Amino acid sequence: MLVAAAICPCPPLLVPEVAAGAAPELEPLRAACLDAIGLLAAARPDRLVVVGPADEATRGPHPEGAAGSFRGFGVPLDVTLGAAETATERPLPPSLSVGAWLLSRADWADAPVEGLGLDPALPAERALAAGREIATRAPRVALLVMGDGSACRTVKAPGYLDDRAEPFDAAVSRALGAADVVALSALDAQLAAALQASGRAGWQLLAGAAEGAGLGGRLLREEAPYGVGYFVATWS
Repeated sequence: MLVAAAICPCPPLLVPEVAAGAAPELEPLRAACLDAIGLLAAARPDRLVVVGPADEATRGPHPEGAAGSFRGFGVPLDVTLGAAETATERPLPPSLSVGAWLLSRADWADAPVEGLGLDPALPAERALAAGREIATRAPRVALLVMGDGSACRTVKAPGYLDDRAEPFDAAVSRALGAADVVALSALDAQLAAALQASGRAGWQLLAGAAEGAGLGGRLLREEAPYGVGYFVATWS
């Protein structure tokens, strides 16, 4: 059963070494993410599953100890998912690498960890079904859901300006803050893809996992510093 979830954005810029001179700008967002992970620890889960968008080569399950790296962003920094070290052929996708980095910053040692790289285009029904399955893996399951909102909030955003971006992000923000399973389940996958919202599949997986769990939500932070919607929320 799902007992807690933390929802965090996944830009590699969350890692100060990657952000370099821009690191102070994201410190409040970084701090909110660590607060959210603290709630996961307080829920005393038996298992933590970290999910986030992934390219084709890194989709699917990643065991505890799987390695990720920020070397592709010009930083000689490596991370592992959880405390163990496991020799794996596939690296973590960037979203799970950011999640692993956050867990390391929070000194996570509260439950075994596993990762799941998601196809950002995963149909809603499959995402919901995956969440339902994850919720059955242990008596007390927690989720760390990595993913960004729209990337079209300004003319300098990665996807340029799209007038649909702000209303889409506002709807996501309300749903995450209220732990609204129905609203998240109903997110338009085609619109999310057009707006480059990488978190849509993960949020719908969360909705599937939370069905019947009776969790309440709290929005810790929302911002769009680079024209990309970032949300931090907790469900418990």
